[in-house]
Amino acid sequence: MSLPGLTILNKRADFLAAARARRVSKPAFTVQMRNSGASDDIRVGFTCSKKVGNAVARNRAKRRLREAARLILAPQGKAGFDYVLIGRRDTTATHPFDRLCHDLEAALAELHAT
Repeated sequence: MSLPGLTILNKRADFLAAARARRVSKPAFTVQMRNSGASDDIRVGFTCSKKVGNAVARNRAKRRLREAARLILAPQGKAGFDYVLIGRRDTTATHPFDRLCHDLEAALAELHAT
């Protein structure tokens, strides 16, 4: 799978490293960001636990997060950083998509300000 301008995180170690980094919570998701320093790519990962719902709900939530990342994170993310988007129960799959994108923009602004 490929998102233009983004590299997908696949390794568990990358997700664990991001879990120890800065984070911002929004109503529909949480974003974690860390300076990977490894490359000039914007790397992004997506995760939804079983608390989000059954497989259909988790997949829908991740699809929505991927599309929001493609639209917002690709042009506004910082090169050399890893971002992990974590879905939330009952909200990620049903949150209005325009608000989801707006929340991601606001979360990035908060993360980049510090």
